[in-house]
Formats: sequence, C-alpha cells, structure tokens
Amino acid sequence: MIRVFGVTAVLLLGSISGAQADKVTECTRTGFCYCINTDLRGAIQQNITDIRAAIAAQRAAGKAVGYLSIPISSVAGSAFGENIKVAAEVKERVEERLGVHAAWLLNTGAKEFSLPAIASGADYTLMWTNVLEGLDGLGDFDFVYFVGPSEFARHFGLTGKADLEKLEAYYDATAKTDADLKKIDRRAFRDYYGLRASVAFSLGAHDEWDIIKTINQKRIADAKLGIPKQIGVFFDGAAVAPGGLESPVAAGSAGACRD
Repeated sequence: MIRVFGVTAVLLLGSISGAQADKVTECTRTGFCYCINTDLRGAIQQNITDIRAAIAAQRAAGKAVGYLSIPISSVAGSAFGENIKVAAEVKERVEERLGVHAAWLLNTGAKEFSLPAIASGADYTLMWTNVLEGLDGLGDFDFVYFVGPSEFARHFGLTGKADLEKLEAYYDATAKTDADLKKIDRRAFRDYYGLRASVAFSLGAHDEWDIIKTINQKRIADAKLGIPKQIGVFFDGAAVAPGGLESPVAAGSAGACRD
C-alpha cells in the first residue's frame, strides 16, 4: 500500500522490463482512479504544488478563479498545435469578457503545466483532478469553462458557409510549413474541426465534467455551502442549466490499471 497526493490507497502492478515504466492505480479524494506511470509521480506532484500556488496568488489578488477544459491531444484528426493556440485565445477572451482585473482563467494547455513526453492522458487527468478537487475535496475554482465548437470555429474563421472547405484550405496552407500538422490526415483534420471540435469528444474533458459534478454534489451536501455555492459551469460560452450541471457523462481516462 502506498499513499501519495493525500489520496486513497493504490495498487502497484508488476514491474515492466525495459524502458517502459511500472503502472500504478492512483485514486483521488473524490474516488476518481487513473492508471499512471510511476516515474511521473514526482513531476505530477510538483505541478500540482505549482498550480495551487498560482491559484492562491490570483485569489489573493481578489480575482474570480476559473479552470479551462479543452481538448489538447492530437487524436482523431485533432492537432495539438492548433489546440494550444485555441486555449490561449479562449483564456484571453474569457478574461476580457469578465475583466482582467477581476478574473483569471487557468490555461490547462499552458507549457509551464506540461508533463514529460512519456505522460499519458491518465497522468494528466490525475494531475488535473487533484487541482480541481483542492485540498478539501470541495474545489479550488469559482467557475469552469468547457470549450465548445464556437471557440474552434472562431479560430479557423468559420462562418457557417462552406466551413469544411475552409478547413481544407487552412490545412493545405498551414501544412506547407507545419511538419506536425502534415502528419495528420487532411480529411480527419477537416472532419474533426468541422464536426466534432469540442469537449464533448474529449476523454479528459469527460472526466473533468464528472469531477465538477461530484464536487458540486459535495457542496450541495455541505451545510456551509449548498446549492448557491456550487462551482459555476460554462459550455461554449453559455452557463449550463441545472439539469446539465447535475448530469454525469461517460468516463474518459478514469479507471484502474488492468492486468
């Protein structure tokens, strides 16, 4: 039995020979478990510490503190480089909308919060789950902003007319100088950003949604907090209605290691 991050007991699996590291099931305060790389424990813990310090500094400045949920990984036509750009753009727009002196949105795609290249989605989601839960399991954020299709459409200049063709043209022009983008299939890129670019198709974002739902349920049950003190949730720029706010979604990266 091992305890790290102030979480529940974990199950250590057998050693894997060669360059591949051991895997371990790590569970958080609110019961979310992930199969992580044991070699990344130190890096994950350091990032959690640094992120909590950044949150504390912004809160001390009197700001409402938000969390950005956005697909980042290159999968199914999604492009890491484009997603990083969108994350920065959304952060800027949200802070401008709320007031840069009154609000701060944590950009989860920022380079300073990255893990070593060997990190998987589960490693990242364990880190972000701990950040979302806070030290008491009741959350460290005032609001969470889930990125929807309109944010990606704005990035690519989509207007509702021949959008897939515009994405093809964007790909053709950008892939000439972007080697990473060129590795992604042109049609997959077009269809992802034209039809699916949203947290709705992200493993990590699915977990983040369920984490926030769980934290808000704990707040409802807390006599000092209750319904009025739930974490505010936005999807695609609009506040989420109560029915959506309290509904679960399918798990993404959550789950124990398998033999």
